[in-house]
Amino acid sequence: MIDKSKYTLKEIKQQPSLWKKVSELVRDKKESIQFFISDVVSGDNSEIIFTGAGSSFFIGEMVAPFFQKDTGVSSKAIETTEIVTHPEYFINKNKNTLLVSFARSGNSPESVAAVNLANKVSGNVKHLIITCNIDGALANINADNIYSIVLPEEANDKSLAMTSSVTSMGIAALLVGRLNDLERMAIEIEKASHAITSFFNGFSSSLVDISSNDYKRAVFLGSGPMKGVAHEAHLKLQELTDGEIISKFDSFMGFRHGPKAVVNNKTLLVYFFSNDPYIRKYEYDLVKSISESSQYALTVAVSNASLNGLDFDLRIELDDIIIDDAIWTITSLVPIQLLAFYKSEALGYNPDSPSKSGAIHRVVQGVSIYEYN
Repeated sequence: MIDKSKYTLKEIKQQPSLWKKVSELVRDKKESIQFFISDVVSGDNSEIIFTGAGSSFFIGEMVAPFFQKDTGVSSKAIETTEIVTHPEYFINKNKNTLLVSFARSGNSPESVAAVNLANKVSGNVKHLIITCNIDGALANINADNIYSIVLPEEANDKSLAMTSSVTSMGIAALLVGRLNDLERMAIEIEKASHAITSFFNGFSSSLVDISSNDYKRAVFLGSGPMKGVAHEAHLKLQELTDGEIISKFDSFMGFRHGPKAVVNNKTLLVYFFSNDPYIRKYEYDLVKSISESSQYALTVAVSNASLNGLDFDLRIELDDIIIDDAIWTITSLVPIQLLAFYKSEALGYNPDSPSKSGAIHRVVQGVSIYEYN
């Protein structure tokens, strides 16, 4: 298989080293971040909203549950596209709000508009911006209620599809929620980096083989925060194949309630397993149900624990070292980034710019922002 890309594979494989740089960056900014968010995180009438569009929104789905558990503050993910059209539905002027904005370039019109509209609706909003582009419009909004974390330059992926930018922004957000535990988190990130480096060395050829199979659909399943991983994974495969592989996502339990009908003998099923033994009981049940009653082309499992008693066409078990649940959630995305890359090449696309029709762009185009009264 010939690598047509200049950036995508490099950006996928740089993640283990990039995560360590992100960890050091947040550690260096710990005191100033803590000072900025302390009143919201410690207040009784507070909420945290994670926002972005596309992949940047899916990061919020991955980290919001952990942030709520870690800080005790109600946390949720809402798309910038929803805030722009319905600001008063999602920004509560009666609450002290921390709006955490994720953006690779920071130049999407909705990114800046969401910040401005939140300020217009409420005088009780603070903004934590996590971005990969120091020159982006979002990184260059200056106000007393804004704090920006600009990640290392290599996190600003040049490829159309976001890969290292997604995981790096996700890890940065998780660290912000655990500012009092950064030493342990650095150890967990080291473990995750080691696990993914081992994955690259051990599973790349298996993913090339899977990509040569003639599946036409793909379904990605994950529970809780891992549903956000499934959301991002479904987009990654769909983007990198220019929509040739139609993809869906769901939770393990939610998939039973109708969406399961999509599975046929041309379907790739990808399971993202939780680290929690309690949650895995439900995940096991669904896998067994599908294997007994459904037709499908291939199954792939991604897990940080051994999956005894289950059969898959490819099991990616990174179980040498058990990683912290939150870091594992972000880490688990990497194998499917690589799967999507190889499928893109197998179908004849250039993963750096797979959109032959020009329908999608690295920075969204054609969006007008209107005055809100």
